Amino acid sequence: MDTIENGHFVSVHYKGTLENGEVFDTSEGRHPMEVEMGAGQVITGFEKALMGMAVNEKKNFTIKPEEAYGYRDESLTHSFARSEIPAEMNVEVGQTVALSSPEGQQVPAQIVEADDQKVVVDLNHPLAGKTLTFDIEVVGINNSPTQQAAGCGTGCHCAPDND
Repeated sequence: MDTIENGHFVSVHYKGTLENGEVFDTSEGRHPMEVEMGAGQVITGFEKALMGMAVNEKKNFTIKPEEAYGYRDESLTHSFARSEIPAEMNVEVGQTVALSSPEGQQVPAQIVEADDQKVVVDLNHPLAGKTLTFDIEVVGINNSPTQQAAGCGTGCHCAPDND
């Protein structure tokens, strides 16, 4: 296995930054992230950048929103009457809460406004509309997984659900 192809399991160390230089996610101090190529586990631009790379190869690349988490969709901002929110729930601006879809799926939402009358939540991914820059290093290429599946972080681990 010289270079990365679809079906490979790739271990990669990464650091993701925003245009202002703020780090939004990194594998620093953790195990490398493992990605099954072609399985839609990471954002499109990240997977495209990995294709053809070799072990120990490093790369810096920038991903526009259309190949990352998409653009913000203001229709994904919803307002609820305060009376619809459980009284024991302490809501604060900036807090992420789990809402249930009609199908029972848990959907993360960020509280963007809260007062005595209403609570406004934003269902856009926190990185929607952002241009992302990554520094990566491929540390392994395998035909089968080498790590147990890990949960999603805030950055490149999750593929956007925009099907």
